[in-house]
Amino acid sequence: MITTTPIFDITIIGAGPVGLFTAFYAQMRNAKVKIIDSLEMAGGQPTHLYGEKTIYDIPGFPAIKGQDLGQQLLKQLDRFDTTFCLGEEALKIIPPNQPNSYFEILTNQATHYSKSIIIAAGNGAFQPRKLNIDGADQFEQSNLYYLVTDIQQYHNQVVAICGGGDSAVDWALTLEKTAKKVYIIHRRNQFRALEHNVSLLKNSSVECLTPYLPKQLIAKKGYIQQLVLEKAKSTELKTIALDHLIVNYGFSTSIGAIKEWGLEIAHNQIQVDHHLETNIKGIFAVGDIADYEGKVRIIASGFGEAPIAVNYALAHADPEYKQSPLHSTSLFEGE
Repeated sequence: MITTTPIFDITIIGAGPVGLFTAFYAQMRNAKVKIIDSLEMAGGQPTHLYGEKTIYDIPGFPAIKGQDLGQQLLKQLDRFDTTFCLGEEALKIIPPNQPNSYFEILTNQATHYSKSIIIAAGNGAFQPRKLNIDGADQFEQSNLYYLVTDIQQYHNQVVAICGGGDSAVDWALTLEKTAKKVYIIHRRNQFRALEHNVSLLKNSSVECLTPYLPKQLIAKKGYIQQLVLEKAKSTELKTIALDHLIVNYGFSTSIGAIKEWGLEIAHNQIQVDHHLETNIKGIFAVGDIADYEGKVRIIASGFGEAPIAVNYALAHADPEYKQSPLHSTSLFEGE
């Protein structure tokens, strides 16, 4: 293959936390790295969906907000001249068709060339599961939210949260500190969140309305003023006044074009071996999109997978590459 376009050692598809750390480690190994992401801003789901949410399972950070984690990872990358291609969706991968040729990565904007690929696409593209009440969408520009981006807008306000999972419980506990009043509404009596957080919720000032379902929105001048609830398996109704309504029913995800790349996929996750390599030689996967026996789906696992994938990706790109131990303290001495 002859091309005047720059050829990278590793191209990372996905600019979430794991993708960013993968890029950092790869450049510590002196790799030429490019990152491609369909979103216009790096950081992935913690930045875009949970920017104000506190994360507790990142090594070295007792607690850190999603957007702050993204900023710290980008700051870590500052010492390198990383090539970012943001706002580009990877649509197709053409594997090498002869020795010493390269992968072609076709996006909606360009064609990229790489000796190896690491897919760090998380859960893929994501969309919130929306409130199933007629006309609810008209309030998405006023006081119905599926994401929390600015905690201060809820200061001294009455907030109702629909949902029973980790995100709903986390936001209820977080907003309790700033809101005037917080309701959490769940269709079951039992919440599906971490036991510790459920205990905190039960001992908080948050009013738990269970088992209830949202039935009707009562609005005035384009803003929801009241929410009518129906008790599960009954006709009993309850109405609450509110200033803001947050719906945390989770997100539907899709790995989109990745399904067409010839990779072995099960349940929207790419199957990898103990080298984090897929069934296509030279393509690796890390983070939530990668699956193997015993996988634990937390960000910390993805961080641990990154060096393994990088080392084997570099070995694929250069058969003479030596996978010797490397300590960052010696690499950056004198800076």
